[in-house]
Amino acid sequence: MSVLPFPSFLDDVKEKGLKRAIFEGVNEVVERATAGMNLQDIREALRGEAASRKPNPRLQPHADGFWLHMRPSYFHKSVTGLYPSFRLGWLSTYFVFFETITGIFLMIWYTPSPEVAYANMLNIMSNVPLGQYVRDLHRLGAEGMVLIVFLHMLRTFFTGSYKKPRQFTWFSGVILLIITAFLSFSGYLLPWDQLALWAVTIGASMAEAAPPEIVGTNVNLLLRGGPDIGANGLLRFYLLHVLALPALLFVFTGVHYYKVIVHAHSLPPREENIGEDTAKRVPLDKRVYFIPDVLTSEIMWIAVATFVLTVLVTWFYHAPLETHADPQVTPLGTTAPWYFLWLQGMLKLGDKTLMGVILPTIIIVFLLAIPYLDTTPSRRWAHRRFAFTIAFILLAALVALSYMGLGEFGVKTSADSEIIHEMVKEPAHNHMGVLLPVPFDQLVSGMYTTHQLEALPGEEADVLAAFNEEVQQRPDYSTILDYMDTQQHLALTGGLNFAPIPADAPELNAALHDFAELLEENEGELHEPWGAIIITDTQNNLKRVDVIIVWDEVEIDNGHPVLDATGEPVLVIDEATGEPLTRINSQHIFIHRDAQYFQAPGA
Repeated sequence: MSVLPFPSFLDDVKEKGLKRAIFEGVNEVVERATAGMNLQDIREALRGEAASRKPNPRLQPHADGFWLHMRPSYFHKSVTGLYPSFRLGWLSTYFVFFETITGIFLMIWYTPSPEVAYANMLNIMSNVPLGQYVRDLHRLGAEGMVLIVFLHMLRTFFTGSYKKPRQFTWFSGVILLIITAFLSFSGYLLPWDQLALWAVTIGASMAEAAPPEIVGTNVNLLLRGGPDIGANGLLRFYLLHVLALPALLFVFTGVHYYKVIVHAHSLPPREENIGEDTAKRVPLDKRVYFIPDVLTSEIMWIAVATFVLTVLVTWFYHAPLETHADPQVTPLGTTAPWYFLWLQGMLKLGDKTLMGVILPTIIIVFLLAIPYLDTTPSRRWAHRRFAFTIAFILLAALVALSYMGLGEFGVKTSADSEIIHEMVKEPAHNHMGVLLPVPFDQLVSGMYTTHQLEALPGEEADVLAAFNEEVQQRPDYSTILDYMDTQQHLALTGGLNFAPIPADAPELNAALHDFAELLEENEGELHEPWGAIIITDTQNNLKRVDVIIVWDEVEIDNGHPVLDATGEPVLVIDEATGEPLTRINSQHIFIHRDAQYFQAPGA
């Protein structure tokens, strides 16, 4: 008679004893969870012993299990080492799920609205437990995923694994590479900082070049959500990043995986006769079962990849976050993400429509068509010299174009603008301008000039007094004041009156030295330059910092100063006064006591 009105575990205990009842219950749970393997089977697998039950229970999970039905039950021994796959396909799949998990955590704390998106990022980085850590992992994982998928594609090409019957496997892989790149790119805008806004603006502007004009204009409007990227554009990119592109990614990942299983992993080229594909015919003595050998290897690769990411984000890498996005301020040296630098480099070579739309489309179509163009049967390296030559030419072009896509290449910015940018630059890629890291308490109100550094110790006050008198007698003195760009600021300072930097502000003094060095490095373009740093209290716990550069203009030819017979630069003469033409440039920033600017670890 049953202990309870229905059959229960207590009946098993009464009939078999507690120990055996517990063992059989656990054994049953394990067999259900593994879709066919009990405790004895798992112990034998972990010990490397042959299966004692027939048929081999290690094969059953691949047919009946939910998680393993997309994995082969056994592999050819030749494809289980580092070569030929380098585990890049498995790592690519790992990054898909890694980015999904970390992205879901970030979604909890994020709202796709320009009014709060940037504040959400600050909140994630400062108030959410492990928020910055997860954000760094997500950002680094996104860029790592692009790199790993690209390397996986290169490996597939060089081993000839795209050849018959795997043409469509390659085709779906190229689609995955494109989706991966745009998935990372769509996430670029979400922090809503200057880096995000202008990098995406550059990328989105290329859509406008798509021919015919009516198509390009409407695609651009559809992508941006308006003439400029704003609330509608941010929402569109958010939906692309978290919904549309991930859906496509999972669909094509499933298709790609299915084709890999159908045709099996291609063997190293030297192990097959030319024109043959024997990957599906695995002799018994060459079989390596997925459980436990391949499974433990894949777990090891996951652990290594996670460990590397953790070390990098802990000590060496931090996802950049610049100041709040401002469509009215275009930062210097703005570039697209590194994996689109080649495209930006192409834009510097010619017409935007040709170089930014037509030619990239031709390249993508060429990549998709490679298996259908290269129909030669041999996968041996010695028989594919022409294909390798084309590949190396394209890789060299990719590297060269990516270098050309850098903000410094082919774009000449005046020295004064570069110096001022270096002085007041907001945080970007773990680097910031010279003035921002100066402690707030050392930003002592006053006017300071690089002429102070020309004085001997103890003589700074006398040198600056003479310089003040000289500046105030300059015919362009009023012009210098105008460049300070605010009447309120002039009222607070009462004109230019430079003084020595206080002794208790050593980091401000170091910033002035850096300023002087930047001016000295550019004396060829800036003749007899001098600079000034002016600090004023505007509100409680808020200071305004002006950076001013004054110099005599020189004649420039092809980006280089014109020199006279003595080797001195030729000055530009003001026709009205007959004196050298004075040029002035200035910019200001506001620094709050609570801004807490500092160089991040690893910067």
